[in-house]
Amino acid sequence: MDKKISLTGIKPTGTPHFGNFFGAINPALELAEKYQARYFIADYHALNTVKNPQEMLDHTYEVAATWLACGLDPEQALIYRQSDVPETHELATFLMAFTAKGMMNKAHAYKAKVQDNQAAGKDTDSGVNMGLYTYPVLMAADILLYDTNIVPVGRDQKQHVEITADIAQSINHNYGEEILVIPEAIISESCDIITGTDGRKMSKSYNNTIPLFQNPKKMRKQIMKVTTNSQEIEEEKDPESCNVFSLYKLFADQAEQDALAARYRAGGLGWGHAKQELYEAVERKFAPMREKYDALIEDREALDKILQEGAEKAREIASATVTRIRKAAGFPC
Repeated sequence: MDKKISLTGIKPTGTPHFGNFFGAINPALELAEKYQARYFIADYHALNTVKNPQEMLDHTYEVAATWLACGLDPEQALIYRQSDVPETHELATFLMAFTAKGMMNKAHAYKAKVQDNQAAGKDTDSGVNMGLYTYPVLMAADILLYDTNIVPVGRDQKQHVEITADIAQSINHNYGEEILVIPEAIISESCDIITGTDGRKMSKSYNNTIPLFQNPKKMRKQIMKVTTNSQEIEEEKDPESCNVFSLYKLFADQAEQDALAARYRAGGLGWGHAKQELYEAVERKFAPMREKYDALIEDREALDKILQEGAEKAREIASATVTRIRKAAGFPC
């Protein structure tokens, strides 16, 4: 039996960080063991916020190099740039005709922006472009174009996969045949929220991220910025309420977690000591990947070749999907 298909995309809106790795990259790579995995760089999605061309280009290469350094094998899994597959936009046009405006009004990213505007006394749609408003439709095209069965996402993206399923079901019902595969979201409960340096969810918008592959000196400096409370060294501390320990658990096995937790509760452990333990655990995990990343990011021609080869394979799949829907809709094929 053929493997089911998983799809994961990452926007090149900044340098990949711990949250990207544990929330998206690592779970997606693990799926490659059971699924036929497809990965893409969502540069058209990034265009909603990234308007500087050099920034877009640099971050695109950073995302590609990160996927590969973390273990993605382009011989075994598909990796491509969203913008290299023009069929995405043709399918998105079809999807628009089956997408209710009310559904877009309820999409969480748009609703959040509207609520922020109202709270600030601004016009309801201030700062809202059509890319943001129709984001779920473009995401639906990304998913449906490749006959995707499962989409690993954070909890905040689950709604978009549900919207995708609703649109696909409407199309299938209208034409009376299973033209599009109905996808399902899967969420990694253990890594749904990664703590940032300030204790909030790690996010580029909060400026609280820790980049994956910065040099060791910068990495340690970032880790030393993680917010802690004002307890003295000799005081007993609660590991489960500590931002440092929350991050440490991502990198340490159970025995290492238990040992550090015991030191917390015994007293005599300063925050600097806890952060040093975190830094050493991070280096054990990421140092070998950093070497691969550094080599990849310096060879953009090689990255381009990998992405172009991936795009060619992606377009074969995408073209077949578009042909199906064109035929069903009465368009020439």
